[in-house]
Amino acid sequence: MSRKIIIDTDPGQDDAVAILLALASPEELDVLGVVAVAGNVGLAQNAINARKVVELSGRTDIPVYAGSVRPMRRQLVTAEHVHGDTGLNGPDLPEPTIPLQAQHGVDFIIETLMNAEPKTITLCTLGPLTNIGMALIKEPRIAERIQEIVMMGGAYFEVGNITPAAEFNIYVDPEAADVVMRCGAPITIQPLDVTHMIQSTPSRLNAIRALGNKSGQAVYDMLTFSESFDLKKYGWEGAPLHDPTVIAWLLQPELFEGRHCNVAIETASELTIGMTVVDYWHVTGRAHNANYLRSGNAEGFYKLLTERLARLP
Repeated sequence: MSRKIIIDTDPGQDDAVAILLALASPEELDVLGVVAVAGNVGLAQNAINARKVVELSGRTDIPVYAGSVRPMRRQLVTAEHVHGDTGLNGPDLPEPTIPLQAQHGVDFIIETLMNAEPKTITLCTLGPLTNIGMALIKEPRIAERIQEIVMMGGAYFEVGNITPAAEFNIYVDPEAADVVMRCGAPITIQPLDVTHMIQSTPSRLNAIRALGNKSGQAVYDMLTFSESFDLKKYGWEGAPLHDPTVIAWLLQPELFEGRHCNVAIETASELTIGMTVVDYWHVTGRAHNANYLRSGNAEGFYKLLTERLARLP
């Protein structure tokens, strides 16, 4: 039986690859909807990008919603310096023809969880956690109905990528991340500690382009654009690929290793706002609230990704 998921996203080239990986895996994953959130760029453009990616996959049956236009308490911080002015620079994707759903994305999340059997829907978060935090505040009863929240966000051993202490998704809306981390639902975190191992090297990107389909070429164009920032920043052979690790965890969890521990979000310090404070060594005695992953098998990940992208148009 396929696992029912909602994808919450701010696409984003790496978000787009994650969406394509999920939509290429219908035997395992039943995507109930894609919900856009403000993050890498503004909400309106992210909603357009989400529809472009859904159309690229050929899965035009997937509904796309727009959620929160800004963080819960802060001004929006965006990342055009990484993703380009559209948030999805690289490929020349046509304007979407599928409609944006009229319902607010937060209400879609709440309604879907409340109407489903408990513990049957997983939330896959690829961007700031505003939509999920707002849904939990508006309808706290959803927390006990969530099967799992699998998020890309945070860092501990690799520290920050937008500040010295904070990863971008958590930094953009630390208050929402704090709400999510305290909600009591099962949580699995794919942090920079993992994604910095999942590097899109030239040979891996060339293998994706060699698939010869539109999706493979688009992914190649996306990642060769977005990785230029990280290649200059880190000086590695390939740039980290973040968000698709969320979907890969659902498909092949054996690719990753970590442990259950306590994860807290810093919301007050001017110096370390948005930091994920991970009690990886169990020194505080605080209750474990997350499965915090620390390493990933890059070869296995790219084998999975390339095989699944080959299924798409």
